[in-house]
Amino acid sequence: MITNPNVKINLGLNILRRREDGFHDLETLFVPYFGISDTLEIIVGDDYSRTSAALFAKYGAQAMPQSQGSVKPEGVFGVETAESVAPKLVQGMSEDGKLMITIARGEGVDWDPLKDLTAKAYFILAEDFKLPPVKIFLEKTSPVGAGLGGGSADAAFALKMLNELCELGLSEEQLAGYASCLGSDCAFFIYNRPMIGEGRGEKLTQHDLCLDDYDLQVITPAGIAVSTKDAYAGIRPHMPEVCLREALARPVEEWDGILVNDFEETVFARYPELAAIKRSLYDCGAVYASMSGSGSALFAIYGK
Repeated sequence: MITNPNVKINLGLNILRRREDGFHDLETLFVPYFGISDTLEIIVGDDYSRTSAALFAKYGAQAMPQSQGSVKPEGVFGVETAESVAPKLVQGMSEDGKLMITIARGEGVDWDPLKDLTAKAYFILAEDFKLPPVKIFLEKTSPVGAGLGGGSADAAFALKMLNELCELGLSEEQLAGYASCLGSDCAFFIYNRPMIGEGRGEKLTQHDLCLDDYDLQVITPAGIAVSTKDAYAGIRPHMPEVCLREALARPVEEWDGILVNDFEETVFARYPELAAIKRSLYDCGAVYASMSGSGSALFAIYGK
């Protein structure tokens, strides 16, 4: 089975208060964006893979030996290239041999594939169900550290695919429960339609957003990856002057200044080039522009 996990943007993102568990209560509108996506394939047992040969041809053709100083977790190996210190293709196998995962990314894969959220999706279901051996093939083309939720999307899509492939019979609500254990915005991608997120982002309510009269453009600045942890470090939680639902109820042309992303203040101070990009979007005629999530991606809404 092959799917293309899409990313999301955030319309408004208010950080309301810090919780006793160390997380923050927030309110935001998650909106799916289908212009950027990954490719995810999951096969059961020794079924035929339709993507593996292409991945190795594309990312492993310029294979070089690992440097003597590189150390990888047991069961993990990668293919380095002259253009990237991190290997462009990595594989890992679980200790019981039931999961093999392959991840390819043009900018390099600098994380343990067995700790990828798609692998964690398999492991969390395996705690409650007797899953067959599977192979996961993931081509990452969505940007990392951009606030678009690409990793969360991969995990949610993996849950849905495993549910279908293994005939688990889980409902959307049950899948969302598993997804919320993997990440604050993972559950949104189970539904993959406009949803208001509250709590950590896992409490979801459907929202009837209509942008049919507008064009949406997403910008992913090259070379800037924002750590969510760092973005939260400078946050001062507060109640907004205009609550999210009230702001969204107004015309799009009135959103500027009332539909805000609280991360912008902290992130723009560290990366002023992002603030400059936002200004340029308004200069080019956007009726609304904002950063998505904790950044670095920005988006603009234009009238048709």
